[in-house]
Amino acid sequence: MLSKIHIGDEVIVLTGKDKGKKGKIISFISKDRVIIKGINFIKKHQKENNNINKIGGIIKKEAGIHKSNIAIFNVESMIKDNINYIFYKNKKIRIFKSNKKIIK
Repeated sequence: MLSKIHIGDEVIVLTGKDKGKKGKIISFISKDRVIIKGINFIKKHQKENNNINKIGGIIKKEAGIHKSNIAIFNVESMIKDNINYIFYKNKKIRIFKSNKKIIK
């Protein structure tokens, strides 16, 4: 199934401890979970490994968020928005549903 959100999209968190925060999608963990830059930090206890130059200690890093807990953010109207599709020159293009602007 094709996902409506892509890497690099500006999104807003709808639920959880980071509700209302905005960020860009860095990567997809699976088809249902995404990593957003600067959101949902966890602390991980990591063991040192000299063979691969991995430092040890407590490390802060971003954890995944389920894609049902985020929505795409329309920067022009400053609200969360939905995605619609149009066909232009035999190409499927994503647009915002509220103001019909193309998503870059």
